[in-house]
Amino acid sequence: MSANLLQTPIDYLKGVGPNRADLLRKELGIQTYQDLINFFPNRYLDKTRFYKINELQQNTAEVQVVGKIVHLKSFDQKKGSRLVADFIDETGKMELVWFRGQKWIRENLKLNTPYVIFGKTNWFNGMFNMPHPEMELLEEHEKNLRTAMQPVYPSTEKLTKAGITNRVINKLIQQLFIETRGNFYDTLPENIRTELKLISRAEAMFNVHFPKSQELLAKAQFRLKFEELFYVQLQLLIKNLIHKQKIKGFVFDQVGENFGEFYQEHLPFELTGAQKRVIKEIRADLGSGAQMNRLLQGDVGSGKTIVALMSMLIALDNGFQACLMAPTEILSVQHYNGLLDLCKELKTSIYLLTGSTKTSKRKEIHEKLENGEINILIGTHALLEDKVKFQNLGLAIIDEQHRFGVAQRAKLWHKNELPPHVLVMTATPIPRTLAMSLYGDLDVSVIDELPPGRQEIKTVHRFDSNRLKVFKFIRDEIAKGRQVYIVYPLIQESASMDYKDLMDGYESIAREFPLPEFQISIVHGQMKPADKDYEMDRFVKGETHIMVATTVIEVGVNVPNASVMIIESAERFGLSQLHQLRGRVGRGAEQSYCILMTGHKLSEDAKTRLQTMTGTSDGFEIAEVDLKLRGPGDLMGTQQSGVLNLKIADIVKDNQILQLARAYAKQLLAVDPAMTDPRNKMVRYTYDQLATHKNIWNYIS
Repeated sequence: MSANLLQTPIDYLKGVGPNRADLLRKELGIQTYQDLINFFPNRYLDKTRFYKINELQQNTAEVQVVGKIVHLKSFDQKKGSRLVADFIDETGKMELVWFRGQKWIRENLKLNTPYVIFGKTNWFNGMFNMPHPEMELLEEHEKNLRTAMQPVYPSTEKLTKAGITNRVINKLIQQLFIETRGNFYDTLPENIRTELKLISRAEAMFNVHFPKSQELLAKAQFRLKFEELFYVQLQLLIKNLIHKQKIKGFVFDQVGENFGEFYQEHLPFELTGAQKRVIKEIRADLGSGAQMNRLLQGDVGSGKTIVALMSMLIALDNGFQACLMAPTEILSVQHYNGLLDLCKELKTSIYLLTGSTKTSKRKEIHEKLENGEINILIGTHALLEDKVKFQNLGLAIIDEQHRFGVAQRAKLWHKNELPPHVLVMTATPIPRTLAMSLYGDLDVSVIDELPPGRQEIKTVHRFDSNRLKVFKFIRDEIAKGRQVYIVYPLIQESASMDYKDLMDGYESIAREFPLPEFQISIVHGQMKPADKDYEMDRFVKGETHIMVATTVIEVGVNVPNASVMIIESAERFGLSQLHQLRGRVGRGAEQSYCILMTGHKLSEDAKTRLQTMTGTSDGFEIAEVDLKLRGPGDLMGTQQSGVLNLKIADIVKDNQILQLARAYAKQLLAVDPAMTDPRNKMVRYTYDQLATHKNIWNYIS
């Protein structure tokens, strides 16, 4: 079918009209025939059988029954009234009940006429009843393009109010199949369809909206999910290929005195195997002549900073400048102090630029940057301002990149004739599935071992009733000269409630650990920044034993002497947050502990999170569980990635289809990178359409 017909505005579809079209556009983003055909059901009701009234069970979920209404009566109740109908078939009697819309029902229902009713049943006063059933005359039911499995489409309150019900959407899609004669060209090459035994695209489209059976529905969904993920992966892989061919990068072929001197004389510890491997991968990229575009993943404390520094030293050895951009001021300052310390023996000039840098200092930095006196610049978004001009930026490192949008990254590129090499770092382990789709166009390096001498943090779950034992444990650790964090959750809805929780906790701890023997710091979001810094500083210097805080300390605080992390109401935290908080301890050589405190009432999800935390300290494993519990949108704020606007596939549940799709896309490009083989003609056409329309489903038809 011509793609043009599918670009017809939805207003022209029989049964739509201007008002409905307006609502469909606003509520569901349905602009064209194309959008409607790709508006997929999110669940199905299995209407493969009719029940007799005497077969109904007291547990039956949603059922359908054929029978007649023989009597209608209204009953008054405390609020308003209810309308009750006696509904019979040859085996017995049940009641249908309505609390709303009674006038319309009275006027439109036909007595003694066969109806198909569908809904949930309740057992009440020795009889079954069905509140607000879906009803259709048997005669109509038999006429419809209707299948045993009924699709249920996503909806909104406004649509329901305006009478655009599930049935209306279903009717519109039927109309669309009639107008387009349901014929869709195939977008996948024959060899892939044969190998994977995929049904045709037309068959898949029909059966996803009007499945004839469970089996056909499964085949249709598999075919459409594979296709969607295949094109997502194809796009990412091609982007990577083009990037390597087209975008020339500076060739850093020298590994000179900065790198050499640091590696031989000033390295504070032996590099792990993983760090060496990653530095090798980065060196290969920097010398290849193509622009590096690499993602570096490493868990909390795995030593990404050293890798970043050594990469920057290679840029310096080749006569270039480097910059490191972090999402918050705290993190930038920490990177700055850390790098100053590591480079104190080297002749490198390192500067810091953040939102709170004073104007006079800013001017100095702008000048020195342009005349090449600054080798390494560290900072926040402030690095992106137009006034910040480098003499020759060779390497840009971005920390915790998911907090920066794509447009912000692109700004760094335009600071030069040739784009700088880019290294993106994250301590938020990204499950493989998600990395493949979010960063499928980047090369990925992983630091998957911790530096030697780091012991695994012992993590336990304790109920509130064990609190006295936990207090005794804290006392013992403080006696050994250690420090302790006690963290309370931050629940955005209620700052006052958070504050109360924190203050109640603080008071009970102050009673348990009295002055002068014990010193306690307290840090929360409502304090002035100067007070917060003062308290943090006391804890860092070891002047206080216990730090009572909200999640303010999640990122960036480094106190090697703190060996115990107690997380109060741990069930209220997400997994990645728990993992990040646990990463605040275990930074010294001593054995560290993380204690998760909860009440006895726990949801299934909370139990899973606690079991995961006590069972593993592997950030990637934790991220996989988190992804399953929360879904990809939540995990990454993926809206900004643009890739994950998927219509039918689910990146978590369809992990295996995703891997299969990527493998087939790779295989195709390995044999026919330009897609000029006649057998790949439809793939090429679809890919070009896709590139024009940006949305994966705008073209597939």
